[in-house]
Amino acid sequence: MKIRIGHSPDSDDAFMFWGLASGAVQSDHEFEHILRDIQTLNEWAMEGRLESTAVSVHAFAYVSDKYALLRHGGSFGDDYGPMIVSKRALSREELAETTIAVPGKLTTAYLALNLYLPNPKFEVVPFDEIIPAVQEGRFEAGLIIHEGQLTYEKEGMVLIEDLGKWWKRETGLPLPLGVNTVRKDLGPELVADVSRCMRESIQAGLSNRPKALEYALQFARGMDVETSDEFVGMYVNERTLDMGEEGVRAIRELLSRGAAIGLVPPVTVEVVQ
Repeated sequence: MKIRIGHSPDSDDAFMFWGLASGAVQSDHEFEHILRDIQTLNEWAMEGRLESTAVSVHAFAYVSDKYALLRHGGSFGDDYGPMIVSKRALSREELAETTIAVPGKLTTAYLALNLYLPNPKFEVVPFDEIIPAVQEGRFEAGLIIHEGQLTYEKEGMVLIEDLGKWWKRETGLPLPLGVNTVRKDLGPELVADVSRCMRESIQAGLSNRPKALEYALQFARGMDVETSDEFVGMYVNERTLDMGEEGVRAIRELLSRGAAIGLVPPVTVEVVQ
């Protein structure tokens, strides 16, 4: 059977899936890698289009009827995460009156922003256009994700708030950002095999870092090797191999708080063991 796996064309996701893409992981099933931005994957997950897919933790609240959560492949910011940036320092009061460029309404970054700043003024902008939009003065502030978290200072931005640090202060937990899921209707045996293959792929990357990083660099969007290595290390690590009970607790806490402000429906987080 062909298993279509959806993930972002980012260096950290590519690093995780090197094991499958290179043939280092063996399976009776054929895996097809579907590379799309996370907003598209979130929307497709609403339809149950792919057998397995990465989704934002925010979006998982809307697809948990179709998809179960895998313990591995999750992206967590442990005292770091999406950042609110501007060309100048802004107080929280000023930020409340500012239209913020955000990377998508289903992103976890947007959910975290709403928990930090109730009912923010915002406009959706593709994630890789947010810093240029702030530089050009089209927006006073932007909510940045991906490699912008490492490059914003070089591009003349000032940090207003790191939502991963804020979340850690609030809860003592890492901020869960993205997760890997598998469609429940595949049945327990196939779900278990997809889970095994994906876990082994992450382990293969961690155990063969130079090769996996070389593969990931083709998705690094111009980052140099050192910056790419740092970025991959932020989001592919031992917690990616298994989020542990703390990771599951963090996801439940985030979605519970999101439900409390009416941004997501109440959800039961079902994890594949």
